[in-house]
Amino acid sequence: MTDKLLDFPLSRRGDVLPEECSWLREQQPVARVRTLTGDSAWLVSSYPLAKKVLEDERFSLRETAAPGVPKQYAPTIPPEVVNNMGHIDGARLRGAVMKALNPRTGSGLHGWLRITADRLIDDLMAWGPPVDLRAGFADPFSAALHCKVLGVPFEDWPRLMSSLDIAFMTSAQPFEGSQLNWYKDVGYMVERLNAPASERSGLLGELAALREDAGSSHLTDEMLATVAASLFGAGALSTSAFLVLAVLALLQRPELIGYLRDHPDRMGRAVDELLRWNLSIGDGLPRLALTDVQLGDVLVRKGELVLVLVEGANFDPEVFEDPEILNLNREHNPHLAFGGGKHFCPASALGRAHAETALAALVDRMPRLGLAVPAEQLVWRTGFIKRLPERLPVLW
Repeated sequence: MTDKLLDFPLSRRGDVLPEECSWLREQQPVARVRTLTGDSAWLVSSYPLAKKVLEDERFSLRETAAPGVPKQYAPTIPPEVVNNMGHIDGARLRGAVMKALNPRTGSGLHGWLRITADRLIDDLMAWGPPVDLRAGFADPFSAALHCKVLGVPFEDWPRLMSSLDIAFMTSAQPFEGSQLNWYKDVGYMVERLNAPASERSGLLGELAALREDAGSSHLTDEMLATVAASLFGAGALSTSAFLVLAVLALLQRPELIGYLRDHPDRMGRAVDELLRWNLSIGDGLPRLALTDVQLGDVLVRKGELVLVLVEGANFDPEVFEDPEILNLNREHNPHLAFGGGKHFCPASALGRAHAETALAALVDRMPRLGLAVPAEQLVWRTGFIKRLPERLPVLW
């Protein structure tokens, strides 16, 4: 490394840890970087400092959307969406949202997930190898879960998922299609809110019912639809991207597929390790300093942007023994894949249930699953909030 300002984000390839991670963590755990917009930011790469930023309320997620502050990239969704859980709290919606995101709430959800996974695998096997596991399994399985949670028809999943390709682009400059794309999805959710009562279910059914409550009369359809669209976008993209990279990690270590098939009781621990290992968070978790804060050897000034390098923290040898080894039986695993503090992912339990079911179905039904192309031939998406291969061709 040199004294030259480091450009961020780092490598877009999601199956190889960026080579800068170790050096940054050991030599400059709080380092100056230049973002896509040309703004400067502090990149935090050690576990203790990353955890501090995520848990210390002097570092704000909400304020990263304020006008005039340094940015990671140009916003592609309206600023009010950035602190969506904050709006949920303020609008007395948190109870309905947390109920919808609890996998124990829905009767038989785990069984439904396995049935859905098996149906998708049936289709893959009928098509015959090779197939694109992302398009044929990860995307529709993730969309199915979130359609069910929200209460929207599963047949609408392609239009909802395709919107995410624009909603989560990372660009140096704003572009016209991003706002149009967002409000199209909000309009769709408004239509579902106003569907006949007999067709309402899930979170949208709960939100529609809130409008009958005198204490919630201030809630507009657009506010409620924004909650639904935000949760679908963040949830479906995150679960699909994680699943794609988790499967890719296993495909590159075929002995681990056999291990999971022989030890189904270890699946929960294995998913946690795959979460630690996962490189899907491609651009760091952003926070804005609300006041001057001492962070390690660096004094972060009020108004400066701080980015948490999750893969730096999750591979920190001071916390994780032999972090470069994918150990599916790792016992101590306080990874930061779900963030931390008040913005800890509210759907973490739902995400774990989704991943455990998907991986169990794949190793059961396709024990000889393998990559259909050399890993070096995978095409990695650029200009996107997630590290993601465009396709994941597999055979069995």
